[in-house]
Amino acid sequence: MKNFLKNLIIILLVFLVISGIVMLFNTPAPQTPNITLSELATQINDGKVKDILVNGDGLDITLVDNAKEKSRKEADAALTDSFKNYGVDQTALRAVNINIKDTTSSAFWVNTIIPFLLPFIIIGAFLWYMMRSAQRGNNQALSFGMSRARLISPKKNGKKKITFADVAGAEEAKDELKEIVEFLKHPKKFLDLGARIPKGVLLLGSPGTGKTLIAKAVAGEANVPFFSISGSEFVEMFVGVGASRVRDLFKQAKKSAPAIVFIDEIDAVGRHRGAGLGGGHDEREQTLNQILVEMDGFDTDTNVIVIAATNRPDVLDPALLRPGRFDRRVVMDLPDIKEREAILKIHTKNMPIAKGVDLHKIAARTPGFSGADISNLVNEAAILAARRGKKVVDDDELRVSIEKVILGPERKSKILNVKEKEITAYHEAGHALIASNLKNADPVQKVSVISRGQAAGYTLNVPQEDKRLYTRAYFIDELAVFLGGYVSEKIFFGDVTTGASNDLERATDTARKLVTRYGMSNLGPRTFGRKEELVFLGKEMSEEKNYSEATAKEIDMEVSRFIGDAYKTAEKIITEKKETLERIAKTLLEKETLEQEEFNELLKG
Repeated sequence: MKNFLKNLIIILLVFLVISGIVMLFNTPAPQTPNITLSELATQINDGKVKDILVNGDGLDITLVDNAKEKSRKEADAALTDSFKNYGVDQTALRAVNINIKDTTSSAFWVNTIIPFLLPFIIIGAFLWYMMRSAQRGNNQALSFGMSRARLISPKKNGKKKITFADVAGAEEAKDELKEIVEFLKHPKKFLDLGARIPKGVLLLGSPGTGKTLIAKAVAGEANVPFFSISGSEFVEMFVGVGASRVRDLFKQAKKSAPAIVFIDEIDAVGRHRGAGLGGGHDEREQTLNQILVEMDGFDTDTNVIVIAATNRPDVLDPALLRPGRFDRRVVMDLPDIKEREAILKIHTKNMPIAKGVDLHKIAARTPGFSGADISNLVNEAAILAARRGKKVVDDDELRVSIEKVILGPERKSKILNVKEKEITAYHEAGHALIASNLKNADPVQKVSVISRGQAAGYTLNVPQEDKRLYTRAYFIDELAVFLGGYVSEKIFFGDVTTGASNDLERATDTARKLVTRYGMSNLGPRTFGRKEELVFLGKEMSEEKNYSEATAKEIDMEVSRFIGDAYKTAEKIITEKKETLERIAKTLLEKETLEQEEFNELLKG
């Protein structure tokens, strides 16, 4: 309806413009008095006529005083003969300038034919436009079920193609995928030995770990066409459209074989069937069924490999995960310190970096960062350097950008009053002092009372090396660090503020996990509760209570015991090292930020 109204308005505007042009050409001239031929003859004899323009049978007369008049001559008679008949003096006639206008075919077309044909031309143009719009609508309807995959051709991509050299780290993933590259390059070598070409590779990993990047690298290494599409692009409100797009996608890929089909976020269509409304006639499930058939259905001899990416393998349908469909599962982990340093080198390769910048130290400050986080970190550092008017990116920009990625930008407009700033300084000094006095806690890298994100201040604790396994002793010390700010406020000011709310929340969550998830409490090596994900009307997490009320009471008591012990540990350290904490807090009030070296000097006194 919107397109029809739009087309109608356009046609009306065109019609009004053409009508205006026609009216402009047909605008009547100003009224000129008409005289008879005898009156004209009298005026010529009196010497009042200067010019006469003969336009067919019409006469346009200009008098000596430049006045205009009109007259008509006899149709079949010459003008001079008419004047003779009316007794015009020949001497007076010679003084009059007589011009004859050439009446050609162009004037005939302008004055007669075009006004007659113009309505027919407008109606014909309107009909042609309507038929063209209808044909375009039919073409769109026919292409509605066509694949919307983006094709990256190796011939057109040229030097821009991505290879494994552009992917830092993930060595195990690259080793797995190098076999896929060999299959695509030299399939005969494997087929002669009776090996079956893998149908699909499932890339698993957290967001930002480089799943899409490494899929492009496989296509670049194999030098084959790369069809890229998102799982959500299959799903439409009309039943059968998604399945049609799947068929068309694989049809295109088979024509270009050997080729790679990359489906990003496959969990959008690959969720467990029967988990939602609609049963077997749900559009998403029909799309999934078609993917299953194309990957391992009746046609099993195609040289097309499907690479899919997801960060939710737990919700995928079992039929999608079985061998014969996704034969390989490649896990993309968060990078360790060496891999983070290699990623930093790739992203800073074309960036002017100041001499003396140690990328290893920057990598050490970014545990838990994904490849996308590191890319964002480098970009933020470059933006900050440009804003400061620098020509190179220095170590300071990189360090500030780490905090910006973790906590958010500085909130310079959020200025604390003198009392609040003092409380924040003692709060952060409490966290830092306890972390430095517990051997299992992460060492302090930076302490600041500058607001970032939602935090009035922050203490940056970074482990010396990457960890994948955490001990009970580590969690016990971390609980004391969480409560350091709360205890410091209570000891020095005799009251507590809302600034410790996030610390208490994290401490309570950690203590509950120690009891219910990790089996690190006095209740023994078992877990309590079972989490389930419901996908009936969207995502919803529920926890099944598989223990009694008496056990629930014991769990609460254990959580309280962990929190209470951590409180006592924090209180003891702060009481014994009260002077050191005051020294740290006062220095923070003065400098606002303490780096690791300055903080360690303050600890030494």
